[in-house]
Amino acid sequence: MNPDAELRAYYARRAAEYERIYDKPERQSDLARLREGLPPRFRGAALLEIACGTGYWTPHLAAEAASVLAIDAAEQTLAIARAKPYPRGNVRFELADAYALPDWRRTFDGCFAGFWWSHVPKARLDEFLTGLHARLAPGTRVVFLDNRYVEGNSSALAATDAEGNTFQIRQLADGSEHRVLKNYPTAEEMAARLGCWGAAPRWELLDFFWTVEYRLP
Repeated sequence: MNPDAELRAYYARRAAEYERIYDKPERQSDLARLREGLPPRFRGAALLEIACGTGYWTPHLAAEAASVLAIDAAEQTLAIARAKPYPRGNVRFELADAYALPDWRRTFDGCFAGFWWSHVPKARLDEFLTGLHARLAPGTRVVFLDNRYVEGNSSALAATDAEGNTFQIRQLADGSEHRVLKNYPTAEEMAARLGCWGAAPRWELLDFFWTVEYRLP
């Protein structure tokens, strides 16, 4: 099974227990800061959310954005996301592949992807970014959020492939084990990758997470 297929199978099976990761006590300060600080960055935006999963971030983003189109590749996670309350009625969900985004015949002026970058094989990053940026208007604010590797807290890295991708072995509540691609980029790697697009990314480190924000030229 290739990394993309492995990832889809893993998250489809993990959907019902996915949000337990947000209950870790040591991460609450970081999460509170992100819940407060991320949504205002998209105030009034037509927002595209990539890999929304179970929609943990979607209600927070929808409170500030003019509209949200949230996509994911697994129906199991989308079903949970759709069931959350969205009082402003400004959220739409769609099953979609982040590597082959549909032609929505519109462009977005905000984009957010939480915990997606780390799951993209290094060899496919440019493919993903090319497709994504084609759906975004000039000047769009883009924010990626992901995990830092924290020794003793993060799942141990079990393997590295020839391209430098790293993998973890994760166990679900049903006892099943899954090999999951999980990369931990550095600020220098992100700057080099996004700099190819003329972006000037701003990197922020928290105790357990990082964010990168940039605007398309």
